[in-house]
Amino acid sequence: MTSHIETLVQQLDGKADESYDARAELIWIGADAIPAVINGLPSLGGFGQLTAVEVFEELGDPRCGPALISLLDSDNPTVREWAAMALASLEIDGAIEPLRHAYRACLERATPPDWTESVGIRWALTELGARTPVIPSLTARLRPTTADNAPGWPSAHFTEIINDLADHGQVILYSQFWRVDAGGTYGVPGPALVWELDWTAPWEHLVEESRTWSLLEASESPVGDNIFVALTWIDRTDLHPER
Repeated sequence: MTSHIETLVQQLDGKADESYDARAELIWIGADAIPAVINGLPSLGGFGQLTAVEVFEELGDPRCGPALISLLDSDNPTVREWAAMALASLEIDGAIEPLRHAYRACLERATPPDWTESVGIRWALTELGARTPVIPSLTARLRPTTADNAPGWPSAHFTEIINDLADHGQVILYSQFWRVDAGGTYGVPGPALVWELDWTAPWEHLVEESRTWSLLEASESPVGDNIFVALTWIDRTDLHPER
């Protein structure tokens, strides 16, 4: 059985169908597969390691914690991102300091704060209670408390939220739109605006630049009683975290 599990682990790096089948069987085997996946992790390429992270998340076994932490030093930014998010979703003990180190490494590499790795690590730190986003009082008050699974704020308040965040020194990175109805939650296309901030500029400039672009986005965004907008933003301290 052990040799079969080891073979499955190596197949995680195979073609899509082979990898998917190996992933499914490892999940079916369950906890007994965890040691072999951990031991085989260093020999896998990026695709195989990403699939292994999915196996870890599905099985929810805390023994994978050290292996996930080791992936934070991967040369592959997507592997680092997925490992960070898995550490948070599995609530792995001892993950906070390695995540802080991984985030500082992002800053040292000059990885833009709106790239998925940076966003993913900040999310992980937030989920583990090691980062507290700045949420101004108006923004907090406008967030719905009665809508089931509302993924953000009613889109009708988009402009108010943009100005409230900017007035409190927050830089808005991007926004996503969702439709909520009895059948579930669905992504909604937003304005096709693409902007890039100059992260070498003074913070105050970044705040106002993101305000300007976001307000333009708000002027073209979908609106409706069941349309919600989810914003992602950062504080000045996210670019200068404590060491």
